[in-house]
Amino acid sequence: MMDKEKEERLLAILRSYGSAAVALSGGVDSAVLLMAAQRALGAANVAALTATSELLAAEELDDAKRCATLAGVAWTLLPADDLASPDVVRNDERRCYYCKKRRFDMLVLWAKEHGYARVLDGTNIDDAGDYRPGLVAIEELAPFVVSPLKEAQWTKRDIREAAKAWSIPVWSKPSAACLASRVEYGIALTKESLCAVEAAENALRRYIRGQLRVRHHGNLARIEIEPAEFELFWQYREELEAAVRRAGFTYVTLDLRGYRMGSQNESLTMEK
Repeated sequence: MMDKEKEERLLAILRSYGSAAVALSGGVDSAVLLMAAQRALGAANVAALTATSELLAAEELDDAKRCATLAGVAWTLLPADDLASPDVVRNDERRCYYCKKRRFDMLVLWAKEHGYARVLDGTNIDDAGDYRPGLVAIEELAPFVVSPLKEAQWTKRDIREAAKAWSIPVWSKPSAACLASRVEYGIALTKESLCAVEAAENALRRYIRGQLRVRHHGNLARIEIEPAEFELFWQYREELEAAVRRAGFTYVTLDLRGYRMGSQNESLTMEK
């Protein structure tokens, strides 16, 4: 059940902006933020912006379109061309910062040119528990870029409950991140490596229903799923292994620790 006090707090924050452009990724966080903005400000005063590049899975783009259509707001695609940036392609531990900064610089420029008072980011208070240099980029662009869910003290659970209550089609969708987050730090990003990850995950999705990541370690794929699905994975082991190999990997492994948010960042901790 939704927390009505938190809901009113969020809507009040959004009303204070007058108008806003929402950074819409296709995930549940930004989808809920978009719907809340539409409820608070009216569709005529809200725009949905999606930065497109090889880092965004096709499924995410489809979901962004569905959510913008449901909200009844204008939806604009802005080509980001992330792989044209050496800082992004280098894929070091600050990649997320460089990517987020250049994308939101682009969103801010569009929003100002079209008369919107703010750009809204879908960060919530649960996001503080992981290494996310991209959040620094968001903070640097304040006060024009704001994170209303975080300001209103919304958790991931609050977001899921709102998405279900508002009949948002992605309410039960597992959390996602850009495809670059699957690639081990230090391995340069290429269109081929990102396509391999996307193809492998799409193939596994035919069997796996919960959280899923295919981590790219060169020619080795490290698959993370929820431990509750290990038995199912083993039941279809040969089919799944063949599908991941067809996607472009030579070796296929299952991570016995299961899915962990931001597990690529564990290598940073070990190096310290």
